[in-house]
Formats: sequence, C-alpha cells, structure tokens
Amino acid sequence: MSEMSANPAPDTAADPQVAGTPPQGWRPPEKSRITVIAIITVAVLAVLALLYAWQLPPFAGITEATDNAYVRGRVTIISPQVSGYVTSVPVQDFAEVKAGQIIATIDDRIYRARVQQAEANVAAQEAALANSAQAQRSRETATMSQDAGIANARAQLVRAQADMKRADALVADGSISERERDQTRAALTAAEAGVRQAQAGRAIGTQDVRTVIVGREGLRAAVDAARAQMRLAQIDLDNTVIRAPVDGQLSEIGVRNGAYVTPGTQLVFLVPHDVWVLANFKEAQTHGMVIGQPARFRVDALGGASLTGRVQNISPAAGSEFAVLKPDNATGNFVKVAQRIAVRIAVDPGQAEARRLRPGMSVEVTVDTRGGKQ
Repeated sequence: MSEMSANPAPDTAADPQVAGTPPQGWRPPEKSRITVIAIITVAVLAVLALLYAWQLPPFAGITEATDNAYVRGRVTIISPQVSGYVTSVPVQDFAEVKAGQIIATIDDRIYRARVQQAEANVAAQEAALANSAQAQRSRETATMSQDAGIANARAQLVRAQADMKRADALVADGSISERERDQTRAALTAAEAGVRQAQAGRAIGTQDVRTVIVGREGLRAAVDAARAQMRLAQIDLDNTVIRAPVDGQLSEIGVRNGAYVTPGTQLVFLVPHDVWVLANFKEAQTHGMVIGQPARFRVDALGGASLTGRVQNISPAAGSEFAVLKPDNATGNFVKVAQRIAVRIAVDPGQAEARRLRPGMSVEVTVDTRGGKQ
C-alpha cells in the first residue's frame, strides 16, 4: 500500500492522445491572394520565355534569326591610272576625307611635256587646215583665169570661122590662092584646138579645187585626232593627282613618297559611311520574309549593342549560284544541304551607335516576319 501511494497516477487531462483528441501536424501559413497571383504570373512568364527562346508554339515562325550576318559597305580601292614616282602623300592612316581631296600625287613632268607636245601637234594640224582653205581660194582664182582663157579661145575661133568663110568666097573667084585658104583653114583648126585646150584647163582647175576640198576632210580629221591626243595627254596629266571619289574614311596608307606605282597598284582603301547588314538565312527561314519587315541586330564589336533596321531586299538566288565553282549533285550519293539566301537589311537612321558600324563586323540578326509588304 505504501509503494502504490508513492507513484502518482498519470495526468490524463494533459495528454491529448489519452483524452481521445486527434493529433495535429505542422501547417504552413496561408498565402495571400496577391502572393498567389504573383507566383502564377511568374510561372506563366517563365514558360512563355522558354517557348519564345525555343521558338515553339505559339511563337513558332514569328521571328527568324541567324548569326551568319555581317556589316557591309562600299569599300573602294584607290589606285593610280598612270605610272610614275609618288611625290607626295598628304593624308594619314584612317583619316577622314572629302570628295575631291588629294590623297597622293605622281611626278607630272613627263605628262606635262606630253601635253605641250600634243598642243603643238594641234597647232600644226590647224595650220595645215588653214593652208588648205587658202589653197582652195587660190585654185578658185585660177579657174576664173581659165574661164577668161576659154572666152578668149572662143573669140579666136569666131574670128577664124569668119576668115574661113571669106577665104572660101575669095578662092572661088580667084582673089586668093589655095595656099592662103589652107592657111586660113589651119588657123581655124588651131582656134578650135585652143577652145578645147582652154576647156580642158578649166576642167583640170575644177578638179584641183575638188582635190583641195576632199583633202580638207582629211585635214579636219587630223585636227580632231590631234585634239583627241591632247585631251588624252591632259587626262593623264590630271590623273597624276589622285583624289578621293567620295566622302569616307581611309584605311592604312599603302604607299610612301618615292615609291614607283603603275596603273592598278592598290594605294589605299576608302570606306564610305553608308553601311548595311547582309544576313545569310537558311532557305526555309525566308518563307515568310518580305521587303519592309522590321529587323533587329546585335553587334559583337559594340558590346552586344542592339540596333534596328528594315529588310531592304532579298537575293534573287542562293549563294551557291554565285560561286565560281558550283557543286555538282548529278553524281554520287546526295546529301541535302540547306542553302543560304542573302537578305539585305538597311539600318534605321537616327541611331547613335550606327555611326560606329564598320564593314566586316559580325552581327546576329532577328527579323520579325509579321510585318512588311510583298
């Protein structure tokens, strides 16, 4: 009895299991409606971002992208058109130049002497042409003298004919002898010959005038040829000064004073500021592309800066059609290879970063195929 009173009985009221109350576990605090909506929104946006990144529906076909794209420009090769020693190069590497600005000069002493020689040749030919005109006037004056000679010969013929008639009448009645009539007949024959001789001289004079006129055409052609030679010599002289054809920026100068250059020698490259983007898309990607669609491109050289543009034109053929050595798919095993179609993208004006674009830069292009016109 004493041991049983030493151990007190358990408190059934403090133990819920003993009392028959069901156990209750840990439960997180209830979230507010705003928190639930925010979580759902973030999840939906994440799913949409994944679908857009992988171009899965509903974003499939909306945009087309490629990293096979480069900045292009009208890079101009500056070369001389005449041979000679370079006398000056007044520009520096990578300098900005304006149209008409002098880039280099070539020794012009030989070409200046050729111009003077051509000018002298022109003067000589023009003098020959003027002499031809004087010769024509001289021949025409000679023909006037020959006309007078013809008139004189005809007058002599008339007199000889009259003398012959009188001689025939006088010889009939014996007033003159047969010998005198024969002399009169000889004079008549000589007068007739004199008329024919004067007429022949007049014809020769006419032909001389025509010869001078015909020869003048050759002299005029010689004058024109001499003037053309003078213009060619002047062009060569002008080409000794090499100027920038358009505004732009120069590359590294490839020539120095004293160098001997020939036509076609590459002196320097001139890069105008007008640039565009040439993107090579796979042929399947160009299905929905038309002129005028908006485009965006990221430039590696500008720290990933993003610029905008528009589809300006699409190549009329795949790049393989313009290759020098075209692939021959008519023999052997055939493997289908996706061809590339070049798309020209004009850079939108008013973008500050666009002034830093240089031909040859790599870009990543994305074209939005929802806009534009066919």
